[in-house]
Amino acid sequence: MPTVHPQVQKARDLMPLIAAASAENDDIRELTQPVVKALIDGGFFTMLKTKSVGGMELKPSIFAQVTEAIASADGSTGWVVCQSNGCSTTSAYLDPAVAQEIFGRPDGIVAWGPPGSPYEGTPVEGGYRITGKWRFMSGSQNATWLGAHLRVKGTNEVKTFLYPKSSATFHDIWHTLGLRGTASNEYSVDDLFIPHERAIYRDGPRDRRTESPLYRFTSNQLYSIGFGGVALGIARGTMDAFLALPPEKTRRGAGKPMVENNVVQSHVAQSEARWRSARYFLHAAADEALETIEERGEMDPDQRTRLRLASTWAIQSAREIVNTLYHDCGSMAVFEENPFERRLRDIHTVAQQGQGRILHYETVGQILLGLTPENIF
Repeated sequence: MPTVHPQVQKARDLMPLIAAASAENDDIRELTQPVVKALIDGGFFTMLKTKSVGGMELKPSIFAQVTEAIASADGSTGWVVCQSNGCSTTSAYLDPAVAQEIFGRPDGIVAWGPPGSPYEGTPVEGGYRITGKWRFMSGSQNATWLGAHLRVKGTNEVKTFLYPKSSATFHDIWHTLGLRGTASNEYSVDDLFIPHERAIYRDGPRDRRTESPLYRFTSNQLYSIGFGGVALGIARGTMDAFLALPPEKTRRGAGKPMVENNVVQSHVAQSEARWRSARYFLHAAADEALETIEERGEMDPDQRTRLRLASTWAIQSAREIVNTLYHDCGSMAVFEENPFERRLRDIHTVAQQGQGRILHYETVGQILLGLTPENIF
């Protein structure tokens, strides 16, 4: 038996608590306070922080196993853990004193929405002034700091601007199909001053302050690995719930129990194979990239392509698994008291997010065929 990493085991130990809160997460559209406390106490928001601020600098494939375990109990909780950790990679690019101020406490958590807004950061004496509005701020309820990615006025360069949560105005927009517990709301700031030391260039050597190989992965690559784990966790939870159905369970109109149905038997086997192969591909791509970084200082271009393919494949394979087994359950799956309805909503919301979009297949295919890709990833 392979050794289980201690942080993965801690995640598995929390699964009953997380699963028990999943319905309430959906109802209140954020994580319950007992769950947030357990995550903070267990160090689950420190996994991708630098060791200099008390973080773990966890190996990416292990990070994916943690998000998988948490999401197998509740997709929203897994999503928040992944998103918050991706934001915490900023600790590698800040002045040590600023990094300690923002991330040094166990509850030092940053939330932000994706880049791409039309707003700009305006240079002023001592820093910048920013105005804007952003959506999809997952984990906003338990964050202590916020961030915004803005092009610096007069340039084509994008910086990440960090500021206390109290500086922003929140807008309650998170009324969604799935991942309802993520509190991915909208926030805005108006003419907010950001000092130079809290405006940084991420994901490149210009402001990087550590030689740790973890931060040779971009935050987007770490997001893709972690969200691949989230999707696989939702699929695993669905598969385990399906296998736990009573053996005498019979769908309406069927002449024999589900377990004796040849189509169901085939679907279960194919789902298991699809899940294990997608999981192996994701972990292998992440480990291979890390090994190359440790040897040469950066990953190869073809490894970047494989990471994108592996994470997209994990998300889309998980969606296919959940769809298949949900359908095989019959009409009972539509009721909220059963363990399938929420997972169907959650996996489709995961697949709608940028890391799981089908367009990535076209981009990877163009690269493999020797063409110039039309889109970036």
